[in-house]
Amino acid sequence: MADAANLAGVKVMVIDDSNTIRRSAEIFLVQAGCQVILAEDGFDALSKIADHAPDIIFCDIMMPRLDGYQTCALIKKNAKFSATPVIMLSSKDGLFDRARGRMVGSDEYLTKPFTKDSLLKTVGIHSHRAT
Repeated sequence: MADAANLAGVKVMVIDDSNTIRRSAEIFLVQAGCQVILAEDGFDALSKIADHAPDIIFCDIMMPRLDGYQTCALIKKNAKFSATPVIMLSSKDGLFDRARGRMVGSDEYLTKPFTKDSLLKTVGIHSHRAT
């Protein structure tokens, strides 16, 4: 994949309550040269965002305490991170979920389980847009 070389140094945050999803995303991203910040829920993510200032954020929708929609809305309301691309992750590929994601400011929607190619392609598209 030609884009992989362009991903070196991109800071990617993955917010998901599933350890399996976090680990597989981390493996794919690290292999592509990205720096990875992992968070297991919205509160965990919000406490780490300011310290790490990720270039792109993947956010699961179904999480305990603070769901993905709430987390995305809080990220987008912060002026410092409002331009940071947020990609919603969901095992459901419904029109309603996509629309609701757009309403809270998400930039794209990726259905789980994602492939290495779809994950890296999404990072490539949005990390170049952010720079």
